[in-house]
Amino acid sequence: MEPLTAGAIAIGTIVATKALEKTTEKGTEFLLDKAGKFLVTLKKHSPNTVVAIEKAPQEPLDYGKAVLEVESAAKDNPELAQAAQELATAAQTNPPSNLAEILREIKASIEKSQQSYPTSFIQNIEKAINAAQTQTIDQRGSTFNI
Repeated sequence: MEPLTAGAIAIGTIVATKALEKTTEKGTEFLLDKAGKFLVTLKKHSPNTVVAIEKAPQEPLDYGKAVLEVESAAKDNPELAQAAQELATAAQTNPPSNLAEILREIKASIEKSQQSYPTSFIQNIEKAINAAQTQTIDQRGSTFNI
């Protein structure tokens, strides 16, 4: 998965899992663990991005800027790239119920942005949205197949 897509899914998952922190759903603990590791690693390289992500959704997050900052930091740091990839993979296996909604917001933000993003990135986000919204209650073995 390209770093830009992994970063977007990682950010979306962080925001989406905030609601899960108080639940005991199966798979939630694993996802929260990966989210925590991603945030700790990101904080070393981009503390302001972590602060902005942690405040979402109570305070609006500039998703386009956050995705670019994560991608930039991940390019410079293999540990962060791996943490983003692991979180994205965990989200593919057991996506939070509101992940599709958050990914739609990220996609809309990016489409409004003045930055140019590769067409493949938008296509991958659309695939992730479709996969996340078609998940059933029994999500074992489900993947985004990006």
